[in-house]
Amino acid sequence: MVIQNIFKSLVYSLVLLSTLMSLMSCEDVIDLKTANGPSQMVVDGWITNQPGAQTIRLTWSADYFDNGAAKPVLNAEVTVTDNLGNKYEFPYSGADGKYVWNGADTLGHIGRTYTLSIKNGDDTYTAFNQIKRVPTVDSVVYQHETYPFEPDKGPKKGFIAEFYARDFVGEGDTYWIKPVVSGKVSANNPVNISIAYDAAFGSGAPSDGLIFILPLRQSITVDSLYSAGNSVGVELHSITNEAFEFLKLVREQASNGGLFATPNSNIKSNVVNTNANGPKALGYFGASAVSRKETVIDPAKARPEED
Repeated sequence: MVIQNIFKSLVYSLVLLSTLMSLMSCEDVIDLKTANGPSQMVVDGWITNQPGAQTIRLTWSADYFDNGAAKPVLNAEVTVTDNLGNKYEFPYSGADGKYVWNGADTLGHIGRTYTLSIKNGDDTYTAFNQIKRVPTVDSVVYQHETYPFEPDKGPKKGFIAEFYARDFVGEGDTYWIKPVVSGKVSANNPVNISIAYDAAFGSGAPSDGLIFILPLRQSITVDSLYSAGNSVGVELHSITNEAFEFLKLVREQASNGGLFATPNSNIKSNVVNTNANGPKALGYFGASAVSRKETVIDPAKARPEED
């Protein structure tokens, strides 16, 4: 009986292998014809409590296979109003759909609620957000590291950087962790978006009021190791729970690929057309308080490599 079962398994494996080989040998090109949907306004705006210009970018969505540059939304009226009645005008800058506020004071303040209004033709879009508290980044440290393999990018030997900060006491604080390299916030692939719920990855973890866990602290080292003399750091942005869920979906969609990929779909926006029968918007309007810390890598001050 055992031999018979082995024989049956062998026959099944050969049939399966033959089927897979026949499928792999198929080289017919399938030309997918997709319907062209209507363009939708895409909002990319994130105000902060940092001094200086604040930018909200408005573009039009494109067809799935259109690889051209996004078309800007022109001549819209863009304003942001806080819960104290202060109104901030965002005139069009004349470049890439960017509407920029260049006031002398600071726009964002912790604890205030902000309302975005976009008037474009017969449509008026609105969105709401609040600037939440953000902890101070205590330090940025680094240690020697040697990869056991040849990496696709960067050196095999270098430094891993990490930051230290402590979450506030009180459950439900959420954050967006952004690497800073050579004085600039690193524009990483959406796959590398690093977000935290309290001091861990998500709700339910016993992490309230604690120091951020190690994988989050080291998430400012992206793609490759740093070298001696590199200026590295972190920006810690406070975000709402709604923004946390939005960014999580963005990361999931960006990493959605391979054999078991599922069809992508538009992520729900917090920007709403006041005309219920009008076209819907895409994108997100966010607001953050920012805590920032930077350092320059000095090999003499680096932690030793861990065994």
